[in-house]
Amino acid sequence: MATAATGKTNWFAIWVSTAVVVVVALIIGLVVWMNNSATDPGTPPTGSGIEQETGAIVVGDGSQTLDTYLDFMCPICGQFETTYGPEILDLVEDGTITLKIHPVSILDRFSQGTEFSTRSANAMYCVAEADPDAAVPFMQAMFEQQPAEQSPGLSDEQILQIASDVGVTGIDSCVADRTYASYVAAMTKETPVQPGSSGIGTPTLAINGEVISNSAIPAQGSFATLFD
Repeated sequence: MATAATGKTNWFAIWVSTAVVVVVALIIGLVVWMNNSATDPGTPPTGSGIEQETGAIVVGDGSQTLDTYLDFMCPICGQFETTYGPEILDLVEDGTITLKIHPVSILDRFSQGTEFSTRSANAMYCVAEADPDAAVPFMQAMFEQQPAEQSPGLSDEQILQIASDVGVTGIDSCVADRTYASYVAAMTKETPVQPGSSGIGTPTLAINGEVISNSAIPAQGSFATLFD
């Protein structure tokens, strides 16, 4: 004959089972969150001049393409802009190429903890979003005032002044809050590796989608031969 005890619900076992299910769910949720955090590109910038999928700031509408991957702390990038910038813009203006500028951040370690590469790349997206036509003038001015490696880089206030000088205001919170920092980090990881190199670097160029070695860049005055 069954006793009253055998008919009782084992609440302790149910509580234990429920607790195990909750813990497992929490663990699964944590793993999913960590995986998503690791791959989350953050908030992408908007605007007609920005390719959200690639991170490119698009200038011009030529049939051929030039992708440039630049870091505002990179001295060779500054030299590249000084040497070839006018020729590249001539190719944009005569309809030969569409220029796609990728601001990336690989040299944060050279700015004494201020993450200048990330801050400046973020700021370029802020500018391009506010006024696509101001993106190139902003880039030019940033390289004209490029800080030395192993320095703190330009302050946010100095970057905002440069933006203001090229006609863009109202982006203070975008710059200060580093609105697109996560996006910059995600797009930086997508920087292609030059032929013969073991890792990403700047400047990196792709002609009509094909990445070239910097040693293949022609002498000053002959940049257009890359598109012959």
